[in-house]
Amino acid sequence: MGDKKDIHVVPHPDGWATKKEGAGRAGVVTDTQQQAINRAREQAKRDHVEVVIHKKDGTIRDSDSYGNDPSSTKDKKH
Repeated sequence: MGDKKDIHVVPHPDGWATKKEGAGRAGVVTDTQQQAINRAREQAKRDHVEVVIHKKDGTIRDSDSYGNDPSSTKDKKH
């Protein structure tokens, strides 16, 4: 599958932006952090990665995982 690339919500000169880990530039730029979080969540659900939310000063506020659906763990018996 390759490395999973989490989606970061980061401050941007024009507001807030979504940025895929390792990407050189921002994905979507929005006016508010909440809009950026919503866009990042949609993308993270599709890509099965986490959303990492940064504060205005760039430090990490929190992260949400959409990669591991708890209901699917019981199917995997290793």
